[in-house]
Amino acid sequence: MTIAQGILVVVGLLSGLVLIGALLWSIARPSKRIWPPNREHSVIPNIAWGLTLAVFGAVIGLGILDWKSASMANPLRWAVGPFLIATGNLIVWWGAFSIGLKATSGAKDELITSGLYRFSRHPQYLADMAILIGFGLLFASSWVWPIVIVGVAALTFAPLAEEPWLHEQYGSKYRDYCAETRRYL
Repeated sequence: MTIAQGILVVVGLLSGLVLIGALLWSIARPSKRIWPPNREHSVIPNIAWGLTLAVFGAVIGLGILDWKSASMANPLRWAVGPFLIATGNLIVWWGAFSIGLKATSGAKDELITSGLYRFSRHPQYLADMAILIGFGLLFASSWVWPIVIVGVAALTFAPLAEEPWLHEQYGSKYRDYCAETRRYL
């Protein structure tokens, strides 16, 4: 492993682990939650975005530097990987534009239950998971996978941290939505 690869592994893993820690804190202590932020004009969304981008950036950078260090079937790499990346990006951006940047960053806005949100309460998190897994497949790098796993874990915990807040904000409307729509798929 080169120094650059080592730095990317450390940055990716630490960023993902800090996200997981903040989300687990928010799940365990909803009254003192970190995510979603308690204040509308908080620095927390910027920190959360920065840590998330560090995970994605580490996966991409490490994947390029450690290209094909792991053995993987070409159809899996070249068909499934890019498909997950492209589809995931489409869903992430569609979801972001559907609910708006403010709500995507953890602020209260209108509850959206149509479009992608008809099928999943958290399509953006699910799509981000698909993107990370897609990169892992495409790059076929053994060093990328620990970061992908930590990133997917953080994205799995995010809805669990958000949902108590969503119940507080939207009350019975959100409870009804939860009864009709699955968390992921």
